[in-house]
Amino acid sequence: MASLRVVFTLVVMSFLSSAMSQALPGSTSSWSRGDGGLFPEFYQFSCPQANEIVMSVLEEAISKDPRMAASLLRLHFHDCFVQGCDASVLLDKTSAFKSEKDAGPNKNSIRGFEVIDEIKDRLEQVCPHTVSCADILALAARESTVLSGGPHWEVPLGRKDSKVANLKKANINIPPPNSTIHNLIKLFARQGLSEEDLVALSGGHTIGMARCVSFRQRLYNQNGDNLPDATLEKTYYTGLKATCPTRGGDNNISPLDFTSPVRFDNTYFKLLLWGKGLLNSDEVLLTGKVKKTKELVKSYAENEALFFHHFAKSMVKMGNIKPLTGSKGEIRKNCGRAN
Repeated sequence: MASLRVVFTLVVMSFLSSAMSQALPGSTSSWSRGDGGLFPEFYQFSCPQANEIVMSVLEEAISKDPRMAASLLRLHFHDCFVQGCDASVLLDKTSAFKSEKDAGPNKNSIRGFEVIDEIKDRLEQVCPHTVSCADILALAARESTVLSGGPHWEVPLGRKDSKVANLKKANINIPPPNSTIHNLIKLFARQGLSEEDLVALSGGHTIGMARCVSFRQRLYNQNGDNLPDATLEKTYYTGLKATCPTRGGDNNISPLDFTSPVRFDNTYFKLLLWGKGLLNSDEVLLTGKVKKTKELVKSYAENEALFFHHFAKSMVKMGNIKPLTGSKGEIRKNCGRAN
């Protein structure tokens, strides 16, 4: 009987693999396969409750703190851009390495670790040593988007967790908020992401907040001449100054999309057209004199369905950055430290 079960399992997995390999390019259907050998049905037998558990925890967390959706989406982004989607961003510092949490783009900024820990604890109770922290981050990003009114996509799964973090790469690879368009394109290209991916993924800023320290330069000294960014709409600029003074108040926050800060929609792109993008790295998608990004901003502002489609596709692509699979990495029992 045992041998028959093994044969049956192999046949089923062969069928799944064959079906997934026939998915349309760029598809976000349930049969889309990630470039790293990841696939959505990875936990179908080992932990079929995984999606349900993630969604259950997030529904509770986001109902208590609507900002949490954006925070978890950002956590996945900041993880993947460092040394691939390996949950290295979750590791606390040790004697062997420094934590990515202390990197410039992350310190006093990234949040949501307690929600990831809660998901991990519940998964360990039901499916011990099965679901990686890296996959939890990918699923949490998707569910946070969906719970905010955004698109759904099938998340390719099967990532392992890194045993080390990389503070240096976190400081170098994560795009800073004052980036120029050319710096953004370069940093995204380094991860194998296109200009379309850049604009679509930037649309994640339709939810969430940013700290004063991230946009102060635009208000008071954009080009080193003690003058504001001329692309800022005047009424919007005046309101931002009330939130973000010339000195102090570094952690004062302002919504990235002030019209619907907790709803995932295409308003972010409409605001860019009106000169009301919060970060320099937002507004330069339109004003940076790159034809492709400018056209995409206009297209997404006019067509929310197109933005949703491209965002979902780009999230799958980003989630496939250098995953650890097979014998590489591990499945952490605690997301904050290696086993």
